[in-house]
Amino acid sequence: MFSRVGQIMLYVNNQDESLAFWTEVAGFHIMDEVILDGGMRWIEIAPTKDSQTSIILHDKEVVARMSAGVNLGTPSLMFFTDDLDRLYADLSAKHVTVGEIVEMPTGRVFNFADNEKNYFAVMERKG
Repeated sequence: MFSRVGQIMLYVNNQDESLAFWTEVAGFHIMDEVILDGGMRWIEIAPTKDSQTSIILHDKEVVARMSAGVNLGTPSLMFFTDDLDRLYADLSAKHVTVGEIVEMPTGRVFNFADNEKNYFAVMERKG
């Protein structure tokens, strides 16, 4: 049986710009960075140092060259927060494209775009 999601692969056009977005704008932490043979660079980031799930930033072009047939589309990610209003205000102040806050049966949610216009959702679960 599966017990948890460990890592999410995010294929980006520019790893350095994506890393800057996720660390400087979104506040994520660098967990690990490895450079493998063939130019493969693996950058692991997470919202906190003790997160159980992390995102791996991969270079789209390198992955396409090394692993033909891999779907390089953006994964659908749902992030969670305990203070949706504060996060919304913080991202908005940093000129991140954000959608409207929407009330859902399970909580409040909004979407945002990263530097490459990939969209992600953030939810604050109901109490």
